[in-house]
Amino acid sequence: MGTRHNTGRDTVTAFAKKSDASDFEFDKKSNALVATGKIGKTKVTFVLPETFMNKSGNAVGCFVKSMKAAKDLIVVHDDLDIPLGRIKMSFNKSSGGHKGVESVMRAVKTESFWRLRVGISGSTASGKLKAPKGDKLITNFIVSKWKPAEIAEMKKVTKKAVEALTLAATDGCDKAMMVANQN
Repeated sequence: MGTRHNTGRDTVTAFAKKSDASDFEFDKKSNALVATGKIGKTKVTFVLPETFMNKSGNAVGCFVKSMKAAKDLIVVHDDLDIPLGRIKMSFNKSSGGHKGVESVMRAVKTESFWRLRVGISGSTASGKLKAPKGDKLITNFIVSKWKPAEIAEMKKVTKKAVEALTLAATDGCDKAMMVANQN
């Protein structure tokens, strides 16, 4: 596991590995690592942009060419507004201030795509969110490495995220959302 900033990438990598996808190969046109596979009867393309996060839409736009195609897109990313150990799946929502998601929205010209948000913030003993405040603190927090206890929690949540993504491919995103959003 890398940093909080790489949570989405780490999750997609785990999903591709569990799905027996092809090895990731660099695609020059999209400036991304790309792998393909099949989950059940569904063909899946895994894309890991090699751009800065706030330009990841450039890579996604090479694969999602219409608003109709965007409805099959699932963007997996970290979320400061969700505590560590939780995931949340949603459709047709705002970026929530996430620069990578904003970039994807500009590239595909719609908010009508799926997002699997993986929580990275701490929480209090009562479960209340404990996220950093202020640009500098947020930046330092996001790029910091996971602590040993957090790595164990991330392994569990990554497993749940991969299960939700697999369900999305086999039974549809609505069913996956019901599983992902259970706490």
